[in-house]
Amino acid sequence: MTVSAIDYAVLSQAILAAAREMGAKLIRSAYSTILREARDGSAAILDRDGNTVAQAELIPMQLGTIGAVFQACAREYDLDEVGPDDFFVINDSYSGGQHLQDVFFFHPIFAGDRRVGFAASVAHHLDIGGGSPGLSVHARDVHSEGIIIPPTKFSMSRDWNGGMLERILRANVRAPLQTMGDFNAQIAANRIGAQRIGEMCERYGAETVEEVMAEFQSYTERRVRAAIAEAPDGVYLGEAVIDDDGVGTTPVRIKSKVTIEGDRLTVDYTGTDPQVSTNLNAPLAAAISATMSCVKSALTSPDIPFNAGLTRSIDVIVPEGSILNPRYPAPVRARMESCYRAFNATMNALSQAVPEKVIANGFDCTTVACLSWLNDGAYSVYLEIFGGGYGASVAEDGCDAIDGPMSNCANTPVEAIDQDYEFFRVEEYALTPDSFGHGTMRGGTGFVKTFRILRDGATVALYADRFTTAPQPLFGGEAGTMGACEIHRGDEVIRLTSKDMADLKAGDLVVFRLGGGAGYGPAADRPAELVADDLRNGLISEETARTTYPAQMEALA
Repeated sequence: MTVSAIDYAVLSQAILAAAREMGAKLIRSAYSTILREARDGSAAILDRDGNTVAQAELIPMQLGTIGAVFQACAREYDLDEVGPDDFFVINDSYSGGQHLQDVFFFHPIFAGDRRVGFAASVAHHLDIGGGSPGLSVHARDVHSEGIIIPPTKFSMSRDWNGGMLERILRANVRAPLQTMGDFNAQIAANRIGAQRIGEMCERYGAETVEEVMAEFQSYTERRVRAAIAEAPDGVYLGEAVIDDDGVGTTPVRIKSKVTIEGDRLTVDYTGTDPQVSTNLNAPLAAAISATMSCVKSALTSPDIPFNAGLTRSIDVIVPEGSILNPRYPAPVRARMESCYRAFNATMNALSQAVPEKVIANGFDCTTVACLSWLNDGAYSVYLEIFGGGYGASVAEDGCDAIDGPMSNCANTPVEAIDQDYEFFRVEEYALTPDSFGHGTMRGGTGFVKTFRILRDGATVALYADRFTTAPQPLFGGEAGTMGACEIHRGDEVIRLTSKDMADLKAGDLVVFRLGGGAGYGPAADRPAELVADDLRNGLISEETARTTYPAQMEALA
């Protein structure tokens, strides 16, 4: 490397800071609660060839393969013919994207006449068309899930600000104010990223910045290889299941075989069940993201940048036609459910190699709740992503009532919901006592959130998991707890399945119950002071404590 160590340190951190500033700009400029409050979006800086250099720490699932998503655009167009006014857009699940709601924008970064990189942003959009507002639960092909944008180059001056692309998108969404506002937030985020990289090029020179970009990826590669090499060589097997395929009741199995050889690691999903007719299928890019997220979180240090260098020492094998790599035109909207089980299966396999670096299964489920209402020709669409309890580790209890490790969405404050929606109100949002798996370290606590419907004609739609299959524990811990969704209508309780939708009436109470994570190690070994803390905080009842932790309760008496 010809760049001095000092300049490398300054520039590498400046590039990372630019990506983080992009992420902040994206969230602060957003219109919808799913992006503005839940922070379901991400941003990154790519090099001139489209490899990820640095990314904002927002949604791991969206960014684990953002470079691979960009390559779909690079295959369609000669990058040397891209000009400063051009930009790429893609959401096509079968051209390298994930599900259609995640729309990727890529803007080139120029220093003079030289292209030095791309600014990238992705956001989960409130509505992108499809068969029903916000969430097409019953879609049987990808076309029913929304408008499809293949990897396409557009012009900012011609196609946006009243141009063709903006007009087409606006005409195909049910909530144009929020959706188009979020698209503009992506453009604003990309502009700030391009500006920051441009400023670095002016000060240090474009060639120096490009060299630092390349070295930053190599640094990640070296660190990841060293981390893999510390794990014992061998072949390790793991498995996890989805409740069902959304039609029947038979669990869907995902199998992971992890092979560690020196400083290389391979994850092979051969043996995983075939694709299904419902939207639980995961595009290949999503399955790879889930795998990379698991391996990085379990084996590497959190200070290692998540960029293209990570993928150079990890191979992922996903059979075509499986639920983790479906054939067109299978629907993919709920791909996170399958991806979480890929995450769990790989984590379970790694637990045999590095037991002190893994976590037990958490609730690890994307519960997507959508309430919608059509009033005087205008749609009001509320979408929120719920988590649950994290799995426990060798030294820590699982986090309580938090989103899953691949989604990482923030809590949407009740005040923000109340400000934006008139057809329902939140009546309860609380932790649920005794809702975790016990162990030396317990799983995270689950929670409940309820919505009182105030207008006739509303609908509820959801996709979720863990309604019939509990999170798996590790090394003698106890399983986590399961979730549910109910409609309380007077004295009647209507129980929905984990992939369902229903019409609502004014006065209905929609109840979402989110489960807790699994435990790690035998409950008999739990320190008495931790049991006392849970009792004091109301997370465990005295009856459950006496039943599960009798020796600890006797010591506290």
